Amino acid sequence: MNAKILSFRRNRHTQYMNQFLLEFEGSDSKEKAVKFVGKKVVWKSPAGKEIVGRVTDIHGNSGVVRARFNRGLPGQAIGDMVEVGQ
Repeated sequence: MNAKILSFRRNRHTQYMNQFLLEFEGSDSKEKAVKFVGKKVVWKSPAGKEIVGRVTDIHGNSGVVRARFNRGLPGQAIGDMVEVGQ
């Protein structure tokens, strides 16, 4: 299963460089998004590097989740897909 990177987790003053908002295919409610919490996600760069993260919590009521990565992803990763593992 894949998820789309929507944006950095941010607020008015701060942008968290290693935390992202993800939207899973077919996840359109809080109840569907809850089953992805704790899953591993992997982003692959065009050069072949892999950056691993984990889904930490849901974000809002429309099926979006928050994920924290080991390292920050580049801004070019926004709009890309991440693979979901165990």
